[in-house]
Amino acid sequence: MPPNWTAAYQRALDFLYSRINYERVVETPYSRREYRLARMRELLARLDQPQDALRIVHVAGTKGKGSTAAMIAAILSAAGYRAGLFSSPHLNRVEERVSVCGENCTEEQFTALIERLRPVVESMDRAAAAREAIGPTYFEITTAAALIHFAANKLDAAVLEVGMGGRLDSTNVCLPVVSVITSISFDHMKQLGNTLAA
Repeated sequence: MPPNWTAAYQRALDFLYSRINYERVVETPYSRREYRLARMRELLARLDQPQDALRIVHVAGTKGKGSTAAMIAAILSAAGYRAGLFSSPHLNRVEERVSVCGENCTEEQFTALIERLRPVVESMDRAAAAREAIGPTYFEITTAAALIHFAANKLDAAVLEVGMGGRLDSTNVCLPVVSVITSISFDHMKQLGNTLAA
């Protein structure tokens, strides 16, 4: 490991944790207009559409989606397929969100992914500031990092767990070969609305 690797990893974490993270905020600091897929689509376009190289299983729902996504990825791996899993939230380390064949992304891989994303995100930040909008969020960046990692690993399948909501969640820019919806109930109501349809 290079002697400055820990510093590079910490810089990557600092950059990521400086972003708005809707998983952690109690009050949403931005208007609902910030929940839109256009920003995620632009981010992926600037990254040469990594999702287009993947066969995706997309898992949404309120309860059970994480377990369902993990089981699908494990079943695919046990059947001999190279499968990736993008899940959230993480328990201890952000790299847990991105795994290939049951192996989490390493610190080195994570750092390289964030460093690849940083100039694109900073360019989008400048353009967004001119419109009084926000640039890519924490979850959008981690989603893009997962898609880049999966495309580079030439997976047979990538299982994406929806983060928050469904229709406007950043994972919803993919065209899945299979979509799974677990039970839907009330959750994240400050961000998503107070009806099940919302």
